Parts: sequence; C-alpha cells; structure tokens
Amino acid sequence: MSADAFVHPDEIRSMFSGAMSDMYRAEVPQYGTLMELVSDINQEKLAADPVLRDGLVRSDDLDRIDLERHGAIRLGKPEELFNMRRLFAVMGMHPVGYYDLSVAGVPVHSTAFRPIDDDALRRNPFRVFTSLLRLELIEDAQLRTEAEAILAKREIFTPDALKLIYLAEKNGGLDRVQAEQFVAEALETFRWHSDATVSLETYQKLHDAHRLIADVVCFKGPHINHLTPRTLDIDAVQRAMPERGISPKAIVEGPPSRKCPILLRQTSFKALEEQVYFVGSNPKGTAGTHTARFGEIEQRGIALTAEGRKLYDTLLASVRHAVQVSAGGSNARDYETELAERFAAFPDDYETLRVEKLAFFRYSVTDAGRDAAGKVDRDVSVDELVDQGYLHADPIIYEDFLPVSAAGIFQSNLGSDEQKNYAEQSNQDVFEKCLGASVADELALYAAHQQASIDQAFETLGIRKNVA
Repeated sequence: MSADAFVHPDEIRSMFSGAMSDMYRAEVPQYGTLMELVSDINQEKLAADPVLRDGLVRSDDLDRIDLERHGAIRLGKPEELFNMRRLFAVMGMHPVGYYDLSVAGVPVHSTAFRPIDDDALRRNPFRVFTSLLRLELIEDAQLRTEAEAILAKREIFTPDALKLIYLAEKNGGLDRVQAEQFVAEALETFRWHSDATVSLETYQKLHDAHRLIADVVCFKGPHINHLTPRTLDIDAVQRAMPERGISPKAIVEGPPSRKCPILLRQTSFKALEEQVYFVGSNPKGTAGTHTARFGEIEQRGIALTAEGRKLYDTLLASVRHAVQVSAGGSNARDYETELAERFAAFPDDYETLRVEKLAFFRYSVTDAGRDAAGKVDRDVSVDELVDQGYLHADPIIYEDFLPVSAAGIFQSNLGSDEQKNYAEQSNQDVFEKCLGASVADELALYAAHQQASIDQAFETLGIRKNVA
C-alpha cells in the first residue's frame, strides 16, 4: 500500500484525543465544567495581554491551546508497558523522560508519551503520563505474590487493538478505515469499569498497602484517571473553581506565580468517590466505593536548561523542607508565602533567563532582520543579533512533567498525605527493559529545537550557521 493512503499519525492522535475527551466528559461531568472554565479564563487572558497573544501567534502556538490535553494512566506489569509503547507509536507519541515517584512515596516509575518534533507538537501536543507499578516495593511478600497473580490474569488491550498495532508496524501505517477502528479499539483500554476483579477483602489489603496499588491491581484496565486542559492563568482558574461548584486542591503544585512562567504549574479538583462492585457471593457482587479519577488543570511555561532546572530543584526542595502541606490543606498559605519568597532568587524576566542560559528559546528573524539579510556580519553572535533587533527570542514551551508535582497531585487525589520511605531507588534500566526502548532526554530535545531555530534564522539572514 502507498504511504499516501495512510492516515498521518498526527491525525490519528487528534482523533484519539478527541474521542478520549468525549468519553471522559461523559464519564466525569465535572470535566466538562472544567473545560468551559478554562476556555473562559484563556479568552480573558488573551484579550487582556496582547503581548502574550502576539508571542503565541509568532511561535505558531495559539491554535494548539484549545487542543492541548494530557492524560495519565497507571499500568501493572511490564507487558502492559511494552504494548502501550507500541499503541502510542501508532499515534506518533514517543517515551520522553524517566520519572521516579517512589522517592516521593508513590510506588511507581513513569515516562510521558508525546510527540517530539515541532510540527507534530503544533498539530496536537497530546501527552499521556504513564506509570508502571513497582510491585517490588510492596513489603508484604504474600501480598506482593497475590498482586502479581491478579495482574497476570488480565489483558488490557482488545484483540483487534493488538492486531491493528501489528498491521501498523508491518505496513508502516493505517488506512482510514483501520485508523477509525484503531481509535475505537484503543479507547476500550482507557474506559472506566465499575466491576472490580477482586473481592472487597483483597481490595482492602492492597488499599492498606497503598491506595495507588489497589487502583492499579483491582480493575480490568488502566482507566484514564484524569484529562488535563492547559490554561494561561492557573491562579484565576484556582480562584474560580468554587464558583463553578468545583472543589480545588489546597495549593497549586510547581513554581509560584511569575511574570515569566517556568516549567509547569498544576492544580486539580478532588477525586470522585465512585461506586464499584467487588467479586463476592452475591451474583451482582459486593457494593463498595473507590476513589481514583479527578480533574486537573495545568499552566505551562518556558523549558529550563540543566542550570535552570538545578536552580529550580534547589529552591523547591528548600521550600518543601521548610513547610509541609497536608492533603487537607493545612499550612497552604504558609507554603505559598515561602514559595514566593524563596523563588525571588529565580530571575523573572525573559532576557535574563536567556542571557544567563537558564531557559530555552526559539529564535526567528524580525522584519528588520529580513531587510538586513545578506548584509549582516558573518561572525555576529546570537546575542548581538537580538540586541540589534534582527532576531526575536520566544520561550520554548515546557512539554514534560515534574516528579514532585506529579506525586503531589497523586497524594492529594488519593485522599492522603501519607509518605512511605521505600528502600528501592530509581531504576531507569529496568523501566526501559520493560518498555522495550530507551526514553528520550527531554533536555536534549529542547536544545535541538533551539539550535534548529538558530540554524534557520542564520540561513534566512544569509550568514553562516552559528552555535548559541
């Protein structure tokens, strides 16, 4: 079959993310309310901040705001992670980054499946934060064996989904009919099931070991536990949620509010308590409840370099050491005050971030630069071209995640601030073996995007390529 007959992976990703959003809106009505709130806030922000709007237009990022989503799933065994990688590859999504959440008391390690090149990100930046349960962190050996046996019996992918993944790999893509069937079959993996696969007694034992372990082990599949729209003003969303009947978590995770947003800020509404039926003597099962699915909102800022991340991590660690916030929200105001005070040490203007190489930028030629094309000194530096008004420098948006923030969201929405000290530490080699591939280095991706923009700008200006 000709490659022209295949549906582009970016289009399949858009089809899937749209179908996922529709399904989740039907399953969790508050998600629809959240989407409406975020849309209203974004429109207000764009109307009030023409500089922000112009920058998004210049970087071709404006249209992606309304499309932008990330989801999260939790897997139970290596084969599930291996096949999930294959499934996401059909949609042009690749594993980026390794996150060890066990250091924050959550017994998983994770990656993010997402598009990695600029064009694909602009078309649809859908991401899925994907965690693998670390069964070795269950201290009770008997319970660990029982969990392994439960997971061994389940198959989270439909036979037709696996067949279509194989066809995409074999043929190099899917045609229109196959792509539509693939989306429908893949969606089944992420659907909520109210019937548990274990007894209430078994669920309770796993729940007592860790709430997340029960969520992963006791159900038919990795139900999507949240979908996240992107807002341009997360503080406004946080304030407005109660007005829409939504109860937000106590604090916004990540850096404080800034003139120049960095990395990622996240908040969420409290997880739903949902009725489930456990295996039991009654034909209908034993009724009970489970808490897992919630709504989340994110605000994305500029991607930081290794030096920028080092400064960020140092400042955040100092705040978390000074003030502890419980799941119930005690000390939330103290935490936010401490956060703002300590992060005063982090430069809050783009020019300083750029000159001190704390963040990544995308460079483009200005109108003055185009007029000067072919007349520019061949030995000029990027900084000099910016100073001369020949280059724009726009923030490169952070496309990835923060392990401490992810753990904070997990803890809050599992209804607990319990901190376990796991003896095992991160094990990226084991994770990548389960995955069947290496994860991409997100810092290398941002550096490549920055350098590609510099190369293109120098070509437009008619001078030799330069290194920033």
